[in-house]
Amino acid sequence: MKTSEEDTIETSPDRVGKLRRLRARLRDPEWRRYGYLLLAGKMLGIGLLLASVTIISSLVGADVHADDAPVLKGNDIVNPINTVWTLIAAFLVFGMQPGFTMLEAGFCRSRETVNVLMECVVDTCLCGLLFYAWGFAFMFGSGNGFIGKEFFFLQGAPATYGSTGVAFLAVWIFQYAFADTCSTITSGAMIGRTGFVGDLIYSVGVSGFIYPIFGHWAWGPDGWLATMGSEGNFFASLGTGFHDFAGSTVVHSIGGFVALAGAIVLGPRLGRKFKRDGGGPMLPHDLTVATVGGFILWFGWYGFNPGSTLSAMDFEGIGRIATNTTLAACAAGLSAMFYAYPKTKSWDVSFTVNGFLAGLVAITCPCYWVSPTGAVLLGSIAGVVVVLGVDLLEYLRIDDPIGAVPVHGMCGIWGTLSLGLFACGQYGASGPMGADNSAPLTGLFYGGGMTVLTAQIIGSAAIVSATFFTTLAMMYAINAFGILRVSEAGELQGLDLHEHGIPAYPEYALHPSATPHGAPAFTEKSLAEPARVSAMKVSVSTH
Repeated sequence: MKTSEEDTIETSPDRVGKLRRLRARLRDPEWRRYGYLLLAGKMLGIGLLLASVTIISSLVGADVHADDAPVLKGNDIVNPINTVWTLIAAFLVFGMQPGFTMLEAGFCRSRETVNVLMECVVDTCLCGLLFYAWGFAFMFGSGNGFIGKEFFFLQGAPATYGSTGVAFLAVWIFQYAFADTCSTITSGAMIGRTGFVGDLIYSVGVSGFIYPIFGHWAWGPDGWLATMGSEGNFFASLGTGFHDFAGSTVVHSIGGFVALAGAIVLGPRLGRKFKRDGGGPMLPHDLTVATVGGFILWFGWYGFNPGSTLSAMDFEGIGRIATNTTLAACAAGLSAMFYAYPKTKSWDVSFTVNGFLAGLVAITCPCYWVSPTGAVLLGSIAGVVVVLGVDLLEYLRIDDPIGAVPVHGMCGIWGTLSLGLFACGQYGASGPMGADNSAPLTGLFYGGGMTVLTAQIIGSAAIVSATFFTTLAMMYAINAFGILRVSEAGELQGLDLHEHGIPAYPEYALHPSATPHGAPAFTEKSLAEPARVSAMKVSVSTH
């Protein structure tokens, strides 16, 4: 209880009362400790504030003498905004890997789902180490027109890559995500019959040599296609080089034609009967997963295309690229759906998903140089190209379970050539501090003649043919050792059980035809058993 003196002090409104209250509290040891602690904290805070002001003023306000200023080279100055932009784009592109995994897993049969998951994971890990060791050096190092010769194991790298102003390792991680995309594309047409060891070996060939060496031709600092049309280089009279802004040829055509060579050497899956022979494609086992995977890829493409500016300062450029990417995908998805309807007599989701992916592949090359209207037109054509491509492979009896060849290979060619038709003559090149439109690209439909189209034809033909024939030789060599295609018994059992020892869905089967050979039998009795046990439990609980 409070004393009468304390009551008097607390109720007194004048200054004397406040002083009395303070004197009374100071007699209390707890109040004294609190007061000392409060006073010490305030003094410490004031001291820290004064010290901070002194330090900051010495750093910011000190005189700079010319003799003491560091000498900086152009490629030592990192642009932080462009570096962060490139890293965000790299993360988006890497995020396409779950999309590819889900797309391939959904379009394959359930008996080979684990095999798809393993291939996608291992390709990603393997590609990273190879691109670190020599892939980046072959592709982006200076050397000659055909191969790079510096930055092996990322040694001797400057602070920034070239004149981009982007931190060197940020460029590396961005380009690694592209290399991983190409590597993942290749397995799509080879699903269901490729041995895992064979997959590892050809992945080394693709990620370590084929992609970086042929990619150097177009994207290397001194690649012969990049410098083509200039004085002292190939086709100097042409007056322009090959252009592939984000990789319709370098990433997608290379991946698509590696996949084509692999599918040819492997041959079709056991039991695959083509339309010419009275059959048709083997049905996918999970279109939900495949469709969601397609949308994840679409989202990742917003890093793939706008990120290829390596510059957040090109404000109009990245906005235009993102818009063109969206419109091409939308137009291609609808055109594929409508064009396929008379053939299938149904609104086919697989054609629609592959349709918008075809539009994304096609717009990847010309996304910087075309108008939104041009993006819609070339995307609409890509949707038709992918359906025609599927029909062509079916006629040629080439088994491509995912549609990798039509989507990436054929639409990659179309997208590359479309630049020579739809480049609108307004845009030139992206730069670290903004766009440089002093030398815009103009296609045939905008009065530019055949110059750009000719350069695109040369570049596409060179990279596609080199990729296809090199890969064909590599696949035949691997197959000669008997490790490219799994054994007949293994294929009949299913790659999941044969290669990895476990099915993707061990606790249930989707359909009798989805049960792998060698797995527990899927019968009406096995279906009825869970229902019988459940009924017994209900009976016991009610009694």
